[in-house]
Amino acid sequence: MNIKQSIVLRVRVAFIVVTLFAGLIFYRIAHLQFVEGEKWQAKSESLNFQYRQVSATRGNIYAADGSLLATSLPFYRVVMDPIVAKGDIFDKGIDSLSVLLSGYFKDKSADAYKRSIKDARVSGKRYLILNRRQIGYQEMQAMSQWPIFRNGRLGGGVIFEKVEKRYRPFNNLASRTVGFLNEDNYGVGVEYSFNEYLEGKNGKALFQRIAGGSWKPVFDAEDVKPDDGFDIYTTLDVNIQDVAESALLRQLIAKDAAYGSVIVMEVATGKIKAIANLQKNKSGIGYAENYNFAVGDQGLTEPGSTFKLLSMMALLEEGKINLNDKIDTGNGTYKFFDRTMRDAKQGGYGEITIKEAFEKSSNVAISRLVNEHFGHQPKKFVSYIEKAGIHQPVDFQLRGEGAPYFKVPGERNWYGTTLPWMSIGYEAKVTPLHTLMLYNAVANGGKLVKPMIVEGIAKGNNFEKRFDTEVLKKSIASDQTIKQLQSLLEGVVSNGTAKNVHNKDYKIAGKTGTAQKLIDGRYTQRYYTSFAGYFPADNPKYSAIVVIDSPKGFNAYGGDVSAPVFKEIADKLYAQDLKINVKSNPKAQYASLQQDEFPFIQAGKVDELQLLCNRFGISNHYNNEEGETWVKSTVSNKAIQWKANKVEAPVVPDVNGLSLRDALYVLENKGLRVVYHGKGRVKGQSISPGAAISQNSVISLVLG
Repeated sequence: MNIKQSIVLRVRVAFIVVTLFAGLIFYRIAHLQFVEGEKWQAKSESLNFQYRQVSATRGNIYAADGSLLATSLPFYRVVMDPIVAKGDIFDKGIDSLSVLLSGYFKDKSADAYKRSIKDARVSGKRYLILNRRQIGYQEMQAMSQWPIFRNGRLGGGVIFEKVEKRYRPFNNLASRTVGFLNEDNYGVGVEYSFNEYLEGKNGKALFQRIAGGSWKPVFDAEDVKPDDGFDIYTTLDVNIQDVAESALLRQLIAKDAAYGSVIVMEVATGKIKAIANLQKNKSGIGYAENYNFAVGDQGLTEPGSTFKLLSMMALLEEGKINLNDKIDTGNGTYKFFDRTMRDAKQGGYGEITIKEAFEKSSNVAISRLVNEHFGHQPKKFVSYIEKAGIHQPVDFQLRGEGAPYFKVPGERNWYGTTLPWMSIGYEAKVTPLHTLMLYNAVANGGKLVKPMIVEGIAKGNNFEKRFDTEVLKKSIASDQTIKQLQSLLEGVVSNGTAKNVHNKDYKIAGKTGTAQKLIDGRYTQRYYTSFAGYFPADNPKYSAIVVIDSPKGFNAYGGDVSAPVFKEIADKLYAQDLKINVKSNPKAQYASLQQDEFPFIQAGKVDELQLLCNRFGISNHYNNEEGETWVKSTVSNKAIQWKANKVEAPVVPDVNGLSLRDALYVLENKGLRVVYHGKGRVKGQSISPGAAISQNSVISLVLG
């Protein structure tokens, strides 16, 4: 075979191979299209089209007065499908749209925006993220009127992808109580404890997978709309919360303490109005709310002398002591087996009455009395702990409640010294919440109510669930014993270890507590200080507990560290709460005003009031040396004397006597939010005149 024939043969073989290979390809294409077409079409759709979750809008969390504590704000990412807009709409609007995008985002030039949009349109790209910066609702509304965008999603291709973010209008106020929930569904506070209501039910929608691994929504009749979450209404009062946190923080800084907690509760209802927990940061600088010591396990500790209230309750219920009986405390020491009980006062108190022993917080006196009357039957003493309802968790509405710990008589860890030490608040552990329950029950005439921090779950105006006050025990002791305990607690403030918080305007009842901290099995010179009580003592409305751990410096006792914080909170609440503050009684305030003769004249703008008086022939005089246009009235010799009311000063103004219209004008110009009850003129305000203004604070007015 010559060379020519060899080449021809090879060419023919190559041609036949190529022809067979090409035929195989055409066969495979035809087979895929006509035989396996449906199979691969379904596979393609399953990969590129999916029903994906559409998150529901999370519910809001409110304070008792309707103030917003947490909400989900909608933010939007601006995306565009460049091929949707018709040619004339696109060509006419692309230049203006590019200029607006460049001017708004300020990240690249108008030409760069125009080029990226046009390139995406030419290449058939269906999903173009114009900018990854998220915009707010108002910005989205304005942007939706821009060229091309104004034609909407179907006519202009604009897509505003909603991304919700949790927002707290009061920033870190009650941050641990409001709480959080992370992506792993772990969290704390109301956000976590009521997540099943807040989260709502997610929906589903059809999405298409596009270049770059992104997904864009596709309208489909089978889309399921999400069911938004319920709103949670708490019992918290933002003003009281602010007062509690501020007072606690100041004392923590002053005493360089490890942490502190405050709970303020309504006596009759058990509604918690404030709960604050501040702990020193790991850096040692500043404090933050990192753990709920008031309720949680880490807040379980030996309470110290605040527990003596229960010891006195047990002793009085047995009927074997009289508060005027004498007891000899000797030199302030007393030996129980191999351990020595000591009083805080060097040299002891000598012979004193049982009432004085409680007021002075004598460890020797209380432990001797309890050991004498219950030493042979310690189970009976423990039964009074159970009767008081503080021996176990109360199923508090926030998850993570600590379980109180008390030794049980007869078990291996019960010693001969256990009872006397337990009687003064050692060898037992309770949370501040449980201690407050005991004191609140005494303030409440013996009725033990369950603390609550959420009072309702609602959607719109429809409540799914309401939480009413729950009475755990109708009475923890006899009426006589409760009255005696109330007298003892008042005596602590007027004559005992808390004399520094005595107030001439109203009565405080309470008990100090100072417990040495047990570290590595040994009691140290570090202290857990506390004060628990209620006010006004003669008609209790609020109960509260303050605990401060490991304060530094001299006089690191409950009366010196925690009690002043209690007093600061009580003083401010007394000044703000019109129902308990007799000094805010408008009848007393306007005693000099002859209401029978001048029922309509109290306060307002001087030009309007003068016009009114002149029209009715009433003599009135105003020496306007200070140039004030707002006045209050007094009556002298059947004539009205106007006195300047300095509402323009940079403090909370006095609006008593003003009409509601004038009061709203004055207060809202100060940045205050106003709520009111009743009809007529203002006869009381919740924030005292002259107080510092906190923006967006809520002030309550009583009209009458």
